[in-house]
This record gives sequence, structure tokens and C-alpha cells, in this order.
Amino acid sequence: MKKPRVILADDHTLMMEGLKSLLAGHVDLVGTVTDGRALLVAAERLKPDLVILDITMPGLNGIEAARQLRKDLPRTKLIILTMHGDPSYVEEAFRLGVSGYVLKSSALACLVESIDSVLRGKKYVSPSVRVPSDASRPQASADGHKKPDMLAARQREVLQLVAEGRSAKEIASSLHISVKTADFHKSNIMQCLGLHSTAELTKYAVRHGVTEG
Repeated sequence: MKKPRVILADDHTLMMEGLKSLLAGHVDLVGTVTDGRALLVAAERLKPDLVILDITMPGLNGIEAARQLRKDLPRTKLIILTMHGDPSYVEEAFRLGVSGYVLKSSALACLVESIDSVLRGKKYVSPSVRVPSDASRPQASADGHKKPDMLAARQREVLQLVAEGRSAKEIASSLHISVKTADFHKSNIMQCLGLHSTAELTKYAVRHGVTEG
């Protein structure tokens, strides 16, 4: 039986090596990447059957990468493999069309099973993860600010890069926009979220899993 072609995306070296060993013999691992932007490039080139991706990755986080992959490669299945078990992350992932959500703490027991399930067209969630009902979807986070998915796609990209400590010049270079446009997006994000400094933006981004602290 033909093995599924898989890309792994995780920025932690030890986790990546462990996943390779775990999946050996079960999948055809066609690529490994350590950030969201590299994932988009690799997926477009390799057209995998499945992508297994972390949420917190530099440059472009897993939620944003998943959002773009669902649009660009709708036939590719996606499994989130993460340490984040908060229902808000689960909710957002499945709203985007992700097929599986596995906690890293459950990977040894669940990951291979989740791959088999997802490739058969089913949904899979780690047993310890609580899936929120659609009816309870809030428009604002617990701190009263809008949730990141209420921002435009480009704004979410800029938010992550700002929180990673990138300068306006570096953001402009990374996103192929002008410095003036980068500053404009940052200003609009602050206004939209009701925040007033880069420090507040960074705290917001970490709190909502846009980037790691």
C-alpha cells in the first residue's frame, strides 16, 4: 500500500527528530521545515497528502499557515500537533478546515492513529482535548479585545512579526511591502485592538498564541 506523502513543520529540533522516528515506516516524509513561510513554499512545491504542523512557529504561525494552505491546497489534509490544548485554539483550527488536532503530550499514543483517521476523511482530536460548540463562539477574547482572527490576514502577519521584535524595515523586507506600509499596518492593528504600544501588542500576541513568549 502506498504511504501518504507528509510534510512536518515544527521549529523544535528534538521534537522533529522524535516525530521522524515515530512516523518511520508509516509515512513517506517528503519534507521538514521549521517555520510557517518555509512550509507554504515546500507545500506548494511538493503537494503532500498531509501536513503536520505546530501552532507556534517563527515568521508565520501554524494557524495562519493552515489558513493559507486550505486556500492554496484544499486537497491536502492538515493535522495540528501542538502543546496548546486551550479550546479557543481547537475552535479556530477546525473553523479553518483542519482535520486533526493532537497534543504533543499525546503524540506517541495518538499521532499515527490520527493520520490514519484523517486520511480516511474523518476528524481526529486527542482524547484529552475539549472541542467547544459552535454556538459558544465569542467575538472577543476574555481580555475584552478582539480575537486575532478578527484582524485582516496581512494585519495578523504584521502582528506576529512585531511581537517577534522585528523592525519596520525587517517586516517590510519579509512581507515585500514598503516600510511606510508596515508602519501603517502596525498603527491600524493597535487602533483595532485598542492597544497603545509595541509592548502591549507583544503581550497580546503571546497571550493569543500568535507567537511564543
